[in-house]
Amino acid sequence: MRSPGEVLGLSTYYGEAYYKAQEATQTRLPLKGSVLISVNRRDKAEVVEIGRLFAEDGFKIYATEHTCELLRENGVDAIYVKKLHEGRPNILDMVSNGQIDLMVNSPAGKDSAFDDSYLRKAAIKAKIPYITTIAGARAAARGINYVNQHGSSEVKSLQEIHALIRNKA
Repeated sequence: MRSPGEVLGLSTYYGEAYYKAQEATQTRLPLKGSVLISVNRRDKAEVVEIGRLFAEDGFKIYATEHTCELLRENGVDAIYVKKLHEGRPNILDMVSNGQIDLMVNSPAGKDSAFDDSYLRKAAIKAKIPYITTIAGARAAARGINYVNQHGSSEVKSLQEIHALIRNKA
């Protein structure tokens, strides 16, 4: 499996470049559907922007408890979904039932009382794109938005893209 850092997506707009890089990894980002968002405490300040970006493109947003509360408090419609250890129905049930098209999960690391590695494993098994950073989620959301608004652009060589650079001095 390749990561977006091992491939090249070219565009004059970084969101589209990220979208193309994801395609090159054979992980096509969905242009519609549902997204699960569950982020750690450090990323809470930026998650509202991510939720808004996905909502603008009509995504149904599922979120874990604290993320869901934060999104709702800031006017982003979100549906609460339980983590595995919180009972059923939960995220794993939703993945198994094909209800999730994209996952945004920034791991809590050693601070977490519960291991969320089951999310990553479930996403891989179900072939669901899985994003683990806020920067990646922002780029994905903007890339999806760009492609929804403008369509996928034509393929250009590195030389053609370079020729578009103008000296601003």
